[in-house]
Amino acid sequence: MNVEKQHGRAPNVLLAEDDVPLANFIQRRLEAESFRVQHAQDGETAAQTLKEHCYQLVVLDLNLPKMDGIAVLRDIRPVQPRIPILVLTGRTQLEDRVLSLESGADDCLLKPFSFVEFLARVRCLMRRNQALSSGRLQVGDLVLDGREFRVERGNRSIDLSGKEFALLEYLMQNAHQAVSRAMIMENVWKIPHDPSTNLVDVYVKYVRDKVDTPEFPAKLIRTVRGVGYVLSES
Repeated sequence: MNVEKQHGRAPNVLLAEDDVPLANFIQRRLEAESFRVQHAQDGETAAQTLKEHCYQLVVLDLNLPKMDGIAVLRDIRPVQPRIPILVLTGRTQLEDRVLSLESGADDCLLKPFSFVEFLARVRCLMRRNQALSSGRLQVGDLVLDGREFRVERGNRSIDLSGKEFALLEYLMQNAHQAVSRAMIMENVWKIPHDPSTNLVDVYVKYVRDKVDTPEFPAKLIRTVRGVGYVLSES
């Protein structure tokens, strides 16, 4: 079943890719799946277009002229925190993928890739975003509203980055259950856990510092020794 039949309208996709033959291939195949695709050949055009028009998905190459993909991510995420972004890259270093995710990407796909896998990732991102856009989670006095990209505790607004929001969402979805660092890395960053990095611990601290401030005696995010983390009001 194509996306248009599932959701009643064709989603708008911005494809930022300077490899014209590849972009034409992706555009043709996505349009055959009932997406509407606009193509941008450089990063400056992509960033400006995203500020002027509404899209349900961005497919973003890292190696764009004028403004690379990382710069586009950092420019767009503050103003469009919820739009799903799939990064395409020929860079094989893990650090490049981590940097993409840290800069605001939701998923990364290495070139060359099969269209079957590409389409599966696209649909997964859109399903997840649709679920989040209508979702409201609450644990104790902590409330996360996915539709408005809003977090409050005790009626006090909490400002989170896109990745911090995704991390808190995952912890709240699994409230009262301990989740490992590997589970967090695979579900929030979408890459296998690397035991040599403390990325998860750093971001849990960022979120904890904002959620469990001194004004709230009850601490919600706790470390489970030898396992990972748990979010619970008790």
